[in-house]
Amino acid sequence: MIWLLILVFGLIGGVIGGVVGFGASILMMPVLVFGFGPKEAVPIMAIASVLANWMRVAIWWREVDWRANAAYCATAIPAAALGARTLIALDARMVEVALGIFLIAVVPVRRWLMARGFSVNMWGLALVGACIGFLTGLVASTGPLNTPFFLAYGLTKGAYISTEAVGSGAVSFVKSLVFRTYGVLPWETIARGLLVGASLMVGSWFAKAIVMRMDARHYAGILEAMMVLAGLTMIYAALS
Repeated sequence: MIWLLILVFGLIGGVIGGVVGFGASILMMPVLVFGFGPKEAVPIMAIASVLANWMRVAIWWREVDWRANAAYCATAIPAAALGARTLIALDARMVEVALGIFLIAVVPVRRWLMARGFSVNMWGLALVGACIGFLTGLVASTGPLNTPFFLAYGLTKGAYISTEAVGSGAVSFVKSLVFRTYGVLPWETIARGLLVGASLMVGSWFAKAIVMRMDARHYAGILEAMMVLAGLTMIYAALS
């Protein structure tokens, strides 16, 4: 029964993640913690996230902004390795609370900045990559944190989803390698992560038709609503 629940949530999470670029981890983590415990849930989700992000890249391949990804990944990948190593000896609940508060606060701040012509260049993405890469190593999901910065760079819809997925997929892969190196990612956990990831991939495939029908302005509004929801969820999960 637990696997049936996980796979159903995986399909739903795959659709949500395929539409807004994040949300699958936030939806899946409570189910994975219930089924396998908190210590194994994070490595399982790291493996699953690699597959889910690769699927989004495959679906929107022609819209990937590779220059933006080069700037982001150059700092995000080594920072994620450092964060994942830190996670092994750290209780990251307060980090989750801080990130949740940040996500809620960034929505009105982003609107205020965008009204004044705020934008992010390549150097800005490199700085963002270093910060978010490290945080991704510490907590289960920081996908929503990428959103305001990639939007400020000028990406939306398929270009945003695919470009963010390349960066997040690379970071999740490095995070998984670190877990494997330090003995917290046995083969059984890898197999579970691959199965969860397969359900997310199927959901991501169905999401493309939804995104294609969306207006760019409405799409940005949906992303903001999801950021607030993600922030509240992270705070609740960390404090409960």
